[in-house]
Amino acid sequence: MNITIFGATGRVGQEFLRRALEDGLRVTALVRTPSKLTLHENLTILRGDIREYASVNQAIEGADAVFSAIGTDKTTTLTEAIPLIIEAMKKENIKRIVTIGTAGILQSRSNPEEYRFQSTESKRRLTFAAEEHAKVYEQLAATNLEWTIVCPTYLPDGEATGQLRIERNFLPLDGVKISVGDTAFFAYKELLDPEFINSRVGLAY
Repeated sequence: MNITIFGATGRVGQEFLRRALEDGLRVTALVRTPSKLTLHENLTILRGDIREYASVNQAIEGADAVFSAIGTDKTTTLTEAIPLIIEAMKKENIKRIVTIGTAGILQSRSNPEEYRFQSTESKRRLTFAAEEHAKVYEQLAATNLEWTIVCPTYLPDGEATGQLRIERNFLPLDGVKISVGDTAFFAYKELLDPEFINSRVGLAY
């Protein structure tokens, strides 16, 4: 299986990449700084900008599926990149994509017509990141791609335990955190063995 990864140098991206390579999958990673990744016989590292279509299209050519762990980091990089990824996937006739979002774009339990970040459920006063991830969700939802958005709550470093709770479109009740390891574990499993196609998935312990 050939997987294209965007955001491979981030915390979740690195863990996802490690799992894929350990399982013998072939991976193409588009990064700004190739030196941040360790060379591997099954890893093709492309240097480029995820905000440029030519780079994105080159990375996606020949892939069976796409994984994105692109962050916001107070920029619009995420929302600039996603339309290019969607366009390239359609051009290459690739259907499956799993992305990392945020619990803020899950539905509010108290007011299901709102996102969590729009409701009193979210304790974050700054909503820029959630707004960017919401735009990604809305763009993916408008396609015929087989997408899944993994939506972790507070994301400390930590190994995978496999003891996570999951819920479609909502954050598991009283969920307060989920480790980087378990987030990558779930995203990787979901890419290979889809159970939540065309859904957001809340993750928490």
